[in-house]
Amino acid sequence: MAEIPRVIHPSAIVSPLAKLGNHVRIGPFCVVGANVELGDGCVLHSHVVIEGHAKIGRDNEFFPFAAIGGKTQDLKYIGEPTYLEIGDHNVFRENTTVHRGTHESLPTRIGSHNLLLCYAHVAHDCQLGDHIILSNSVGIAGHVVIDDHAIVSGFAAAHQFCRIGRHSIVGGLSKIVQDVPPFMIVDGNPASTRGVNLVGLQRRGFPEEDIRALKGAYKKLFLKKDANLANALSSLKATHAADTPQVAQLIHFIEASERGVTR
Repeated sequence: MAEIPRVIHPSAIVSPLAKLGNHVRIGPFCVVGANVELGDGCVLHSHVVIEGHAKIGRDNEFFPFAAIGGKTQDLKYIGEPTYLEIGDHNVFRENTTVHRGTHESLPTRIGSHNLLLCYAHVAHDCQLGDHIILSNSVGIAGHVVIDDHAIVSGFAAAHQFCRIGRHSIVGGLSKIVQDVPPFMIVDGNPASTRGVNLVGLQRRGFPEEDIRALKGAYKKLFLKKDANLANALSSLKATHAADTPQVAQLIHFIEASERGVTR
């Protein structure tokens, strides 16, 4: 308990009400607000602003001009306290912006081990999982859900209330207006599903038989653009491929989709 060495540059403005963990480093010209909680080992390099009710876990790293916990841009906001929750071991590169929720009942949440590259924007009420990469200048609109291990490439943009499935990859400059199915590659403007995320799945150690099952599911669900999705799902569920956990997750994701899936 006694070991709490912190390094705070004299030009930084840190509210005496902010809660700082052990070994926090706050660089020149940073601003940390009164309702901010920084976990052990967090690093703010310089010119970082963290404000609002923001609860941030341990070992997060913030690069210059990151603006974290700012007020929602949703015009429905009426001024009540709203929240941002961030897990552990995330990296926020230069000029990233993350806004807290619009309503007190739903914080904006970012999990752990995520990488947000320069100029990435996460809007109000978004829910991000773990091990996600948002590349340079990605725009994530309000209420978007991004599941674990998803990658969104540079300058892509996601419409409000979309969901981006786990282990998927979105190509650069893509326009996402419907849900991105898990384990797939989505690309284009407007976006379409182009195939299974083979390289990503292989790098993460997925068994070849599971990848083959996903390939078969892709052919049934996405390769025939004019096929009826409900019929394709029924046909897929009648096969042994549906017993593969990843295919079962894909089916559940599609059936639970509210905006429809990118085909």
